[in-house]
Amino acid sequence: MQKEKIIIVLTVLIDVLGLGIIVPVLPFYVESFGTSAITLTMLFSVYALFSFVSGPFLGALSDRIGRRPILIASIFSTAVGWFVFASAHAIWVLFLGRIIDGLAAGNLPIAQSCLVDIARNDKERTTNLGIIGSIFGIGFIIGPAIGGTLSSIWHPLPFFFVGGLATGNVIGAMLFLPESLKRTDKEKKMALNPFRPLISAARDKLLRSRYVAWFFFGLSFSGLQSVFALYMGNVFGFNVAMVGTIYTCMGIGIFLNQTFLLRFFWLRFFRESTLELWSFLANAMGLMLLMVPSRFFLVFGIVLHVFSQSLLRVTVASRVAGIAGQLRRGEALGIMSSVLSAAMIAGPLLAGSLFDIMPFLPFAACSLALVSGFLTMKFYSSKIAE
Repeated sequence: MQKEKIIIVLTVLIDVLGLGIIVPVLPFYVESFGTSAITLTMLFSVYALFSFVSGPFLGALSDRIGRRPILIASIFSTAVGWFVFASAHAIWVLFLGRIIDGLAAGNLPIAQSCLVDIARNDKERTTNLGIIGSIFGIGFIIGPAIGGTLSSIWHPLPFFFVGGLATGNVIGAMLFLPESLKRTDKEKKMALNPFRPLISAARDKLLRSRYVAWFFFGLSFSGLQSVFALYMGNVFGFNVAMVGTIYTCMGIGIFLNQTFLLRFFWLRFFRESTLELWSFLANAMGLMLLMVPSRFFLVFGIVLHVFSQSLLRVTVASRVAGIAGQLRRGEALGIMSSVLSAAMIAGPLLAGSLFDIMPFLPFAACSLALVSGFLTMKFYSSKIAE
């Protein structure tokens, strides 16, 4: 692995490790403030709202001035956001912490751009993006155990710890992270209106279908993420440690899928466009199985969800990056981030409202969203062929 790639991977790993620590314990921390499921999901939505505003702008700015400064600024914002969140004494401070993090939420799309920049061919581009998925797997193997242990000592401690990790990540990135974009577009016009890049992207027929399908995926992903721990607790009686164990197992599955199966099985025997399309339907089937209050179907549904969801993310991102080209890549992946953020505004709110009615309803809605994404991609099948 090139030295450049190793440094980028380590930078992302520290950032994702923080996410793995936080996700399993976040619902239980927020519940300690005496909030309902809808308040918890609003925290996901407010982060998504401000990510939606900043995503395309940061992506386009990275095309103009380079990836490195934007990634460093984004990680710094994450550190500040988590320190504010950990110090919260009232609900409004929790929201402030998520807003600060959301305003510069460019970590993932910029890191994706860095890895695509240094790829030498299409297959390496997909493999490099698969590395991001592998890192997510590692983060969710190690993170939940750390989060559960720290949370048992003091509820806010995991959030202070993640803020410290992000601070160290900023220092490491400033010292060692190279600039991956060899040719910047200094004349690129910067649009302050967050909707302008989305309007421009809608005119690109090849990318348009992917953005629409990606929005449906975002509805499903964010809805599931916001209520999954609550569902495990209410329906199966799992505590924070058991939920953390489930996330760890999911992380192992993601890591194996992205590190080994993607390169040596999926891309070897299937076209990227085939994987991109059918992952939507497989993911929907996995979520349908989660609706059954049985531990057998829970395990089977999680396995199907983990493998299909991790494939879906990397193949769609790879196709978008390839179509966009080098000088538009940061903007295109930023738009993907913005589309995901737009979906994450609505997804958690919808899931929280449905969960308060009946715990399994969010999974039905998430499955329907994925089927809609599949139909969108299938409708444009002639345009997405290799």
